[in-house]
Amino acid sequence: MKTLIVFNHPHEGSFCASIREAVENGLEKGGHECKAINLDADGFDPVMRPKDLKAFVTAGKIGERGLDGVDDLVLKYMKKLRWAEHIVMIFPIWWMTMPAIMKGFVDKVIFPGVAYEMDNGRLKSRLRNLKQVTVISTMNTPADVYRDRFNNSIEGSLIKGTFNQIGIHDIRWISLNMVKQVGDEKRWLWLDEIEHEFAE
Repeated sequence: MKTLIVFNHPHEGSFCASIREAVENGLEKGGHECKAINLDADGFDPVMRPKDLKAFVTAGKIGERGLDGVDDLVLKYMKKLRWAEHIVMIFPIWWMTMPAIMKGFVDKVIFPGVAYEMDNGRLKSRLRNLKQVTVISTMNTPADVYRDRFNNSIEGSLIKGTFNQIGIHDIRWISLNMVKQVGDEKRWLWLDEIEHEFAE
């Protein structure tokens, strides 16, 4: 399967970076094709600038011909997005949601005319190859607290609010909780499980 990893964490020594490595190792063992986007290393600008908003509106009307003025990096990301059969998004949960740079990826890359179109008043995916999305997040909040007090907000914004809306429904969310509080043994177990899963 053609898998695109979209990674966001500013510290290369983070546990998220170890997760990315486990995913990459698993994909390699499983013989899967893999491409990666490292938003922090690329210096991706997450802010929707006036030119980006103009392209968003224009692309919604005339498709990819409306992308003039969009950053070359965004165009590169869009090309990888269209290539992917499986997207794996890896990021930490900060203040109960994704970091700004990952939110900027959603805002500036999952674009009308590229990722979706309007069909009789509803959003319809234009990502013809995309079959599956996996979200892997880390946080220090207990799972029951994140669910009961914060309504699993990443599920509402990213899974239901973005991918489900454009017609992608095969989505798995791997939420790793209490990351700072658990010991090394638990973290190694998580990494082993992730590597094994992506090798299948």
